[in-house]
Amino acid sequence: MQRLMILSAVVCAAIVVLLAYPFASPEIEHLLGTLDPNNKADAASAPSSKHEHDQSGSEPADQPHQHSEDAHSESGHSEEEGEEHTREGEIKMQPDRIQQSRISIGTAGPGTLNQYLSVPAVVVPDRNRLGRVPAKVVGTVSQLKKQLGDRVAKGEVVAVLESREVADAKSEYIAALVNFDLQGTLYEREQTLWKKKVTAEQRLLKARATQQEAQVRRDLARQKLLALGVHEKEIEGLRAEANGARSLERYDIRAPIGGRIVEQMVDIGQPVGGEGQAKELYAIADLSKVWAELTVSTSDLTQIKEGQPVTITMSGSTKAGTGSITFISPMLDQDTRSARVIASIANSNNTWQPGSFVTAKVSLGKSPAAIVIPKSSLQNLEGKPNVFVRTASGFEAREVTLGNDDGRSVEIVSGLNPGEQLATANTFLLKADIGKSEAGHAH
Repeated sequence: MQRLMILSAVVCAAIVVLLAYPFASPEIEHLLGTLDPNNKADAASAPSSKHEHDQSGSEPADQPHQHSEDAHSESGHSEEEGEEHTREGEIKMQPDRIQQSRISIGTAGPGTLNQYLSVPAVVVPDRNRLGRVPAKVVGTVSQLKKQLGDRVAKGEVVAVLESREVADAKSEYIAALVNFDLQGTLYEREQTLWKKKVTAEQRLLKARATQQEAQVRRDLARQKLLALGVHEKEIEGLRAEANGARSLERYDIRAPIGGRIVEQMVDIGQPVGGEGQAKELYAIADLSKVWAELTVSTSDLTQIKEGQPVTITMSGSTKAGTGSITFISPMLDQDTRSARVIASIANSNNTWQPGSFVTAKVSLGKSPAAIVIPKSSLQNLEGKPNVFVRTASGFEAREVTLGNDDGRSVEIVSGLNPGEQLATANTFLLKADIGKSEAGHAH
C-alpha cells in the first residue's frame, strides 16, 4: 500500500515537471529532478545540462535583473542630482574671508527712488557766451595777435588795423581838443578884462558862447572815437599826441568777451570793413557753460518745469554733467511736434563739446518703495537678476524681480524680504565662486 502511494506521488510529480519544465528556472528544475527516483541515473549529467542551460538561458533571465540594477542606479543618481540642486547657489564663506574680500553687507528695507525722464539732447554753445570781433572801420589787417584756439581775456588786443577812417576821427578829435583849450583861454581872458571894466559884456558873452561850442565839438569827436571802438585810454593819450599820421592810423581791436578763439575769418594784409569785405575777424566762445537742447514730446512736456535738475550722459562714456532747466519754449516745432527745452550745463573742464549727442535725465522728484537696494548688489546668473542673501554659512544666490530704477538704487518687487541681509559690494566675487562650483559639478 505504501509503495502504491509513493508510486502515485512520483507520477504526479513527473506530470508537474513535464508541465512546468518550459517555464522553470534552472534552480527549480534541479530541485524537482531530485524528487524523481527515475532521474537518479541522470543526476551525474545534470550539472552538464545545467551548465548548458546557463549558457543558453541565463541571459534572458539575467536581463530583467540588469534592468532593475540600472533603474536603481538611475534613481539613485536622480536623487543625488536633486540634492545638488537644492545646494546650487549656496556659497560657503567664513567671516574672515568676507572681510578680506571687502564684501559689504547691507539690509533690505524701504527707501526712495529718484524719478527721471530721459530724453535725447544735443550740446550747443551758450548763446550768451558767444562773441564776435567786428571790423567797425574800413582798414587793412596789419597784425593778428591771436591764433585759432588761443585763449583771450575780455578787453585784450587781438588784432591791429591801419585805417584812414580812424586817422581822420583822431585828427578831428585832436583839432577839437586844441580848439576847446584855445577858446577856454580866450574866455578866461575876456572874463578878466570884463571884471576890470576894460571890455564890454558883449565880448565876454561871445567868448563864452565860442568856448561852449568848442566843448560840444570836442565831446562829439570823442563820442565818434568811442563809437569806432577806440579805447578810452588811447583817447586820453591823444591829448599829448605828437606823432605822425602813421600813429593815428593804428586801430587796436579788442576782444568783447573772454574765452577761446574758435574761428578766424581774416589774414594779415586783408582789407576789412568795406563793401564785399570781411566784417568780422574772430569768433570767441566761452565754453565754461554750455546748453543742452532737449527734445521733449508734448505728452511729457507737462512734467518739465524751469529749475528742475538735469544730468546729461554720453553713450560709451562714464562722464556726467549737471545743470538745470533754464528755458521751455512756448511753441512747438511744426515738423517734430516737440518743444525746445534748454538746460544750462557746467563745463569747466571742457568735457562737453558743442555738437555732441547726449541723453538728458530730468529729475521729476522721488517715489517711495517697500524694498530698495543698491544696484551694485545685483548680478546676472543665467540671464536673470540675482542677489546674494547672507546665510549662517555664507551666502545664497536668490533670483529677484526688479521694479523702478534710478541709476544708483533699484526696487525689488519679489524675491527678497525686508530685513534680510545681503551683499552690496564686490558681488562679482560671489558670482565667480558660483561659476567655479558649476564648472566643477559639470566635470
